[in-house]
Amino acid sequence: MHGNLHLSLRRRIATCAAAAVTAAGLVLGGVAGAGAAAADATVTTTGVILGVGASESQRVVSWYTSSLAAQVVQVVPTSKLRRGAFPDDAATFTAVVAANKVNGGYNAHATIYGLKQNTAYSYRVGAEGSWSPVQSFTTRTFSGDFDFLFFGDPQIGSSGDVAQDGAGWADTLDVALKANPRSELLVSGGDQIETANNEDQWNAFLAPNQLRAYPWVATIGNHDVGGKAYEQHLWTPNTDRSSAFYASNADTTSGGDYWFIYKDVLFIDLNSNAYANGADAAHIGYVTDVIGQHGDDAKYTVLVYHHSIYSPADHANDKDNQQRRQDFPTAFSNLGVDLVLQGHDHSYSRSYLIKNGAKADANEKPGQTSVTQGPGGVIYVTANSASGSKYYDLTDPDTTADPSYGPDPLNPDNHWANSVENQEHVRTYVKVEVHGDKLVVQNLVSGTCAYPNSAVVNGKVPWCGPDSGASPARPVGSVVDQVTIKQPGDKHHFRGPFPSGWISTKHGFGSWGDARFTVTSLS
Repeated sequence: MHGNLHLSLRRRIATCAAAAVTAAGLVLGGVAGAGAAAADATVTTTGVILGVGASESQRVVSWYTSSLAAQVVQVVPTSKLRRGAFPDDAATFTAVVAANKVNGGYNAHATIYGLKQNTAYSYRVGAEGSWSPVQSFTTRTFSGDFDFLFFGDPQIGSSGDVAQDGAGWADTLDVALKANPRSELLVSGGDQIETANNEDQWNAFLAPNQLRAYPWVATIGNHDVGGKAYEQHLWTPNTDRSSAFYASNADTTSGGDYWFIYKDVLFIDLNSNAYANGADAAHIGYVTDVIGQHGDDAKYTVLVYHHSIYSPADHANDKDNQQRRQDFPTAFSNLGVDLVLQGHDHSYSRSYLIKNGAKADANEKPGQTSVTQGPGGVIYVTANSASGSKYYDLTDPDTTADPSYGPDPLNPDNHWANSVENQEHVRTYVKVEVHGDKLVVQNLVSGTCAYPNSAVVNGKVPWCGPDSGASPARPVGSVVDQVTIKQPGDKHHFRGPFPSGWISTKHGFGSWGDARFTVTSLS
């Protein structure tokens, strides 16, 4: 495993930072003390969600409140609760509170830090006399193998039936986490809701209790753009909200690029709504900078963004995706990216190993269940709908729309980049297993053709099941696709060579004389 020295150093720094702990085992973020007080019935606390922190020992909690009182998160090992009461030495973390631009109240977020591994914690948010219900989460080991789950476009409200979309989303989380209870992260493919500032849709998305027990790794989609609700509900660590990473006006849109390290994975999340006028080059610069500073602290690099560049369906030849197919793949290969997770297309695909925008191994077969990843080889995955609110049917390769995105010679129904393309109009999710010598990616069924599969039940699509509905739907839990991505013993992440004509800078690389690749300085 590369980067052991850097990884060891990072662990030692984290250990030193956690040295000043309370009896509760947490670094104090404010004043301790959890004495009882009469509840204030006039105060409402809603939208509580557990988010990922910058490392394994952190979590971010976000919520809405109607109170002007100072907002905090109180956290205690669950074993220290006494008949549900928090002890006086419960750790208290002060929240950042801002006026809510959506509903006139306030939004708050706080980072919990100094968590210990393999520990169950309980927490509540608010202020004395107006606490939220108590929630809980459990940390796992801070090193070694782990699983995470990836969910495509819940897009609550897309079918026109918010309640049914929410029920499908809740059912997928229930199915996925009952099958995989030790999963450690829930990763978003974007488009949490249909309409950016619609709080009914947000409430339905946030309703499942699993979102307060497992950290949500937020990704912004195109339907999350157009207001501040996304980042008010979903605060993220290490986030750069420079104008280059916004789709438009930073005063009215959410987003930005961010990163974090979890065990042996460096996750980098991009706001792919921004792509024109040099934004792709700015994203590449951000990824380059983050990998340059932190790539040696992890074995794997996983990128997450919304717009699927190797889309198998309706968005295959959108102008923005055509542009990104030119801008991203060679850079990602040169930077040693291992896996790219995408949404937007409400259908499933898994690419061949792609190197520098071309198939890395001419001998790789469609649907091959085991591949060996050499330097520069990247797997791109597009997730299907996790809620059943909307599905897109697979499209035929169309070289009149994009001559460079034609059919696969080995399977002409598929686009050349994709080993697997699948749409059965049933809800699915993606499970990723992270091991020291391999990644395992599975696409798993989380629903049937029946309620709450809202797009099917409400007649938005005319059939359901494999083979365009000719075969019955697979049972819940079935594996639709699986691939093991093996790491050869000599595999290493490499930073170049950059494409001919490109220049390396502090914040990435761009090309001579091409404004499209002008590198934007990050602040």
